[in-house]
Amino acid sequence: MNNDFLYRDVPALGRRVFRLGLATNYGVEGVDLEWALEQGVNYVFWTPKAQGVTTSLKAAIKRDRESLIIACGPTTGYFGGGIRRACDQLLKALGTEYLDVFQLFWLGRMSAWTPSTIDALVSLRESGKVRAIGVSIHHRKRAGKLAEDSPLDMLMIRYNAAHTGAEQDIFPHLAKRKPAIVAYTATRWGGLLKRPKGWNGPVMTASDCYRFCLSDPHVDLVLTGPKNRRQLQENLSHLREKGPLSEEENLWIRDFGQMVHRGSSRFTFRF
Repeated sequence: MNNDFLYRDVPALGRRVFRLGLATNYGVEGVDLEWALEQGVNYVFWTPKAQGVTTSLKAAIKRDRESLIIACGPTTGYFGGGIRRACDQLLKALGTEYLDVFQLFWLGRMSAWTPSTIDALVSLRESGKVRAIGVSIHHRKRAGKLAEDSPLDMLMIRYNAAHTGAEQDIFPHLAKRKPAIVAYTATRWGGLLKRPKGWNGPVMTASDCYRFCLSDPHVDLVLTGPKNRRQLQENLSHLREKGPLSEEENLWIRDFGQMVHRGSSRFTFRF
């Protein structure tokens, strides 16, 4: 096991993080969450809809709150008052005094960056109800500006072998404030796990997708959204066994990702 690859101290979060975070909204159950925590996973991207997961997460909070990094946010975030109320509701739902990461989702589509929403986020952090504030965002150039000059502690961004634009638009802007970077859509919603037309080489596995993200030093952690325990076990075991990409792997994965990007019509708009 390569601990330098699997674990990282993230100053923006004030914690040591296991670099594969678990998104609980794709099918895993409470017992799967419990298993993941036993394996060392400590970053949990939580949504209230998964009731079984919520029950297990609440039990884990009672056992050892400081061992967990819980990230969540309001369904939408257009007004400061609504953001504050949503935070209180999430705290009550989990039975905890604070959230580790409180974030607005898909900035520009499901939430807004205005004086009202900024003030709500900052005031929640100052009150101690949340320890870090963040956003998920697809607009890379805007994300780069927020990385350079904003109160945000974390940016959750789309980054994968088919979408590498963050390397030009976001990563060069991190040095000044060093916000945490959480990558998601690592498999491009499964698109990177299929052989594109005209490709004769190896096809990426889910663990290759996560390894690609984590092999970039700017990425602090990547989210995995397994549908079941088997996928979760495979993702975790392969990440531990294989570690960072070799130079040869990086080259073929980038070629593969470009082929997928050129041949897919999954997204009809560009960022």
